[in-house]
Amino acid sequence: MNSSAIEGDFLDPDQVRSSIARRLGLEIGGLVETNRDVENIVEMMLNATQRYSEVLTSERLFGWHSALFTSERSGMLKINVGTWQASETDPMQVVSGPIGRQKIHFEAPSAANLQFEMSRSLDWIESNQNLYPVVFADRSREERLLPPP
Repeated sequence: MNSSAIEGDFLDPDQVRSSIARRLGLEIGGLVETNRDVENIVEMMLNATQRYSEVLTSERLFGWHSALFTSERSGMLKINVGTWQASETDPMQVVSGPIGRQKIHFEAPSAANLQFEMSRSLDWIESNQNLYPVVFADRSREERLLPPP
């Protein structure tokens, strides 16, 4: 719920609870109907947390992106869903502040470099080199990554 809230999407806690309970096979009385957005977010989060040991690939990332954006629009903006950024678009930016006085907090690599940079990032994640142990829920993997005493 908090992951969605930072994006300004506030999910109904009862719907989230019901969706998770159904997916985990829990029969809880009073389950409420859930909307497609809640179902997709729960599916994506469970995929990420329950299947954390699977290889993180661009296709898996694209699947998560497609679950979060079920149309090719985010409000009034057209977006590329489940693919890399189109080369004709500007780099994605995280900004704040009023129009004309925005502060850029982050700018993604240009579309021309994005696939290369993401490939490097995915390779780095898979190599497990110098990853902070909190990334892993599996203690046996965590211990292998801790520096020697």
